[in-house]
Amino acid sequence: MFENLNLGNMGELFTMAQQKAREMQESAENSVYTAKSGGGLVKVAANGKGEIVDLEIDDSLLEDKRSLVILLITAFNEATERVESAKREAAMKMMGDFANLKPK
Repeated sequence: MFENLNLGNMGELFTMAQQKAREMQESAENSVYTAKSGGGLVKVAANGKGEIVDLEIDDSLLEDKRSLVILLITAFNEATERVESAKREAAMKMMGDFANLKPK
């Protein structure tokens, strides 16, 4: 994996890796992950930081508090899982990209 690695270039490689990590983090933070529950009666959107940025609730649920709570929890949990999954994928990609970095 690190064949032909010139230790004299480690500083440059580290700087390149940091820049790539910043770019990937910024891209992830600007992404939006949407989750639905109850067949789409509840929709939750979260950004890459895990912050909820949008919430839609079908009017038919406004009279059924118990169902609304269950569907909200389900949608929030799914949105959170999507954000965490995206973070794991980005970390794996970054590790693969780091192995292939070459100084200019």
